Amino acid sequence: MTTAHDLSTAVWRKSSYTNADGGNCVEIAEGLPGVTPVRDSKRVEGPVLVFPTQGWASFVTEVKAGRL
Repeated sequence: MTTAHDLSTAVWRKSSYTNADGGNCVEIAEGLPGVTPVRDSKRVEGPVLVFPTQGWASFVTEVKAGRL
C-alpha cells in the first residue's frame, strides 16, 4: 500500500549522532500529523520512509534500551 504525504513543509532534523563528516545518519521531520518521515542525511533528495509516529517512537525506545 502506498500513501502519498505532502512533505513540502517538513522541517528536517539530523540525528544527534551525526559527526563532523556527516557519517551514516538519518534525518527526521517532526510535527506532521500521525507520521514521522525519515531520510538519509547524505541523500536529502532521495527516498523518504514514512512511519506511523507511534511505531517510530517504539523503535527509538527499543534502540535506546539496547534491545535492537
